[in-house]
Amino acid sequence: MTEDAKKTLKTEPSLAEQVGVKAARKLKAQRNATPGVWSGLGLMGVVGWAVVVPTLLGAALGLWLDRRYPGGRTWTLALLMAGLTLGCLNAWHWVSKEDQAMREEQENGDE
Repeated sequence: MTEDAKKTLKTEPSLAEQVGVKAARKLKAQRNATPGVWSGLGLMGVVGWAVVVPTLLGAALGLWLDRRYPGGRTWTLALLMAGLTLGCLNAWHWVSKEDQAMREEQENGDE
């Protein structure tokens, strides 16, 4: 190889370096982007399902227990409330974890 060819090969970034630069640029753009309406609706949907699923499972288990073991106690209402409580705690935990991650990302971005 000639000296000019060697210099050209050394100055051109490799494919891996080019991909790395593009990936870093995209990640930086995503971090700086403000969340849109669809992102907020998606978050509400996830939180809603985090509450609805345990509530419905508790109600279904309560209905099954009431049919299987009839008596003075109503399992449906008790397990419906337990499922609702569990779902709300689950949603609260998930939202607080996401909030903490956003705060940490904001603090790391400011430095």
